[in-house]
Amino acid sequence: MLRLVADLNRLYVNEPALQIRDDGDNGFEWLVPDDGHNSVVVFARHADSGHATLICVSNFQACVHQTYRFGVPAGGRWREIFNSDSVFYAGSNVGNGRSLRALPEPSHGQAQSLTLTVPPMATLFLRHEVWHGDTP
Repeated sequence: MLRLVADLNRLYVNEPALQIRDDGDNGFEWLVPDDGHNSVVVFARHADSGHATLICVSNFQACVHQTYRFGVPAGGRWREIFNSDSVFYAGSNVGNGRSLRALPEPSHGQAQSLTLTVPPMATLFLRHEVWHGDTP
């Protein structure tokens, strides 16, 4: 538990999207607010220009959601930077260790979408990354 809290604190300090625009509506966006069937909520935190957007995905069921798809606010690549189901926190280590590429498939009111594995009873944070040759 100590390691989990320390890593969450480090994430908060190092990610501008979790700090900037904290008091305004333009810093927060619901992406999936209403998936009661799967007990999943997804939201984005936006920072100022030049800083990466973060997505938080939380699964409140004790089952893994394979190929879970939802809309994202930007194309390009998204990297899993935090997984509360990690073996480091005594979890089952289900996740998306690699980068994920948003596809131009509309979903949840967004032009782009991601498909990922959502671990049981866990929260993921994904960071938007634009790599050379990618279009945002």
